[in-house]
Amino acid sequence: MDEKAQISAEMILLIGAMLIIVIVAGGYILGITQSVAGNITSVIDTARDTTINRM
Repeated sequence: MDEKAQISAEMILLIGAMLIIVIVAGGYILGITQSVAGNITSVIDTARDTTINRM
């Protein structure tokens, strides 16, 4: 009976560790995504302004 409790505790710790890793990775991915979106927006704004000025 003690072995089953030990396995359950280890599973809870593993699931918790995996959840933390997923949350941290999601934070990094969100930051990268926002950075790329900001860069794309900047390029589009610059291209639009340049095109309008040439007209």
